[in-house]
Amino acid sequence: MIDHISIPTEAGSFDAIAAGPEDGRPVLLLHGFPEAAIEWEHQVATLGVLGFRAVAPDQRGYSPDVRPEQASDYSIDHLVGDVVAITEALGWPQFDLVGHDWGGAVAWWTADAHPERLRSLAVVSTPHPAALADAMKTDEDQHLRTRYMTEWRQTRVTERRMLENDARALRDMFERRVSPSKVDDYVQRLSEPGALTAALNWYRAGRPGGKIGKIAVPTLYVWSTEDVSFGSTAALDTANWVTGPYRFEMLEDVTHWAPEEAPEAVTTLLVEHLHAR
Repeated sequence: MIDHISIPTEAGSFDAIAAGPEDGRPVLLLHGFPEAAIEWEHQVATLGVLGFRAVAPDQRGYSPDVRPEQASDYSIDHLVGDVVAITEALGWPQFDLVGHDWGGAVAWWTADAHPERLRSLAVVSTPHPAALADAMKTDEDQHLRTRYMTEWRQTRVTERRMLENDARALRDMFERRVSPSKVDDYVQRLSEPGALTAALNWYRAGRPGGKIGKIAVPTLYVWSTEDVSFGSTAALDTANWVTGPYRFEMLEDVTHWAPEEAPEAVTTLLVEHLHAR
């Protein structure tokens, strides 16, 4: 049973899906682009049945009440601050953090900035940011894979291109690996006035001000062999950026959209990871 809740913070109220008992072990799940909290429906529902309190928010820009207009309001500091504000509003002094795609990047940075708040970390797809930065400089394959990030910083041009022809470009991103009804939902959300610009502002906010260090909390990293965005160089180097207990899992023949394309596999790995802590 999944509930739809609202989480009030100083930045505004975040929409979220939730499952499990209020006093269950807290797990926060962060979605990526161009998705929303419902990418974690399978995981949230399963965790709830197992007695965890699982909450997945629509993050900054995706929740209509938290949609500032300036790109600078989507910096990594703001995004990490939202994680802190959301969990404080939920009354969680410590929690397990899960992220995919951009949500994975926010999860890595949160683990670096607030290790005392995290019981464990689990990231799907997104390598440790330092491993990714190194690979973009030294590995031509990774450089080409992330070239889209530069292109998407073109304000308005990108929005128009993504939404024209019934959002063909947005739909094609999912490589026919996500259910059409879910893709329709994402397209509808991002077609609302200002929504797609807000989501793209994550790319336009600029580079983080500081450097991220090595992660000390227990970490699970799940990478898919057919991930179009992240190659093996950064994925394998991520181990060098975690000093705490570390588990690396590779999903064969799965694309970037692992939480929805291979929900059972991702959920099984996540539950094993949580039960080990």
